[in-house]
Amino acid sequence: MNPKKPRDKRELCYPFIFETQFQCDYEIATDELCCQVGAVLSHLVADDDTRPVLADLAALQRLIYNLNGSVRGRLGIFEEDLDWLKGRYDHYNEASRGRVTGFVLPQGPQPIPTLHLCRCGSKKVVRLLVRLEESGVRFDPILYRFANLLANFFFVLTVYLKQAWDVTEVPYVSINY
Repeated sequence: MNPKKPRDKRELCYPFIFETQFQCDYEIATDELCCQVGAVLSHLVADDDTRPVLADLAALQRLIYNLNGSVRGRLGIFEEDLDWLKGRYDHYNEASRGRVTGFVLPQGPQPIPTLHLCRCGSKKVVRLLVRLEESGVRFDPILYRFANLLANFFFVLTVYLKQAWDVTEVPYVSINY
């Protein structure tokens, strides 16, 4: 029997799992990002500061899965999605304006560390898009724009929540640059 084509579908976690191209890696990375957003949602309690965050993250989960299928399937990210995310970024950025002026350590109470993992996961998605393009796979450049914006959105959301919860940002001063 070929383990890559099991007769029992319970022994296959994903139809494309044995591909050697980057599409599968990209899809797994976007799936992981969506799961991380779910973890953030599980830590947030609805109050005046977090209700809009809960709604935004719930909307983002769907958009991240649209991002997931936008390389192998039909494009699922559109200018209006980008505009919406820019608006939400601007909202949280304005609400916490001036709080962070340099590098800060990625720490704080949950779900702050998980949001930082979402930020890093978004960067991984961008890097996989780079690899996909490098390997000859064509996709709409809006995917780059959306994934980069996602990383920035997750950072500004950490700043907003830490401000709302009166959690001190811990600056980081690099000795390297």
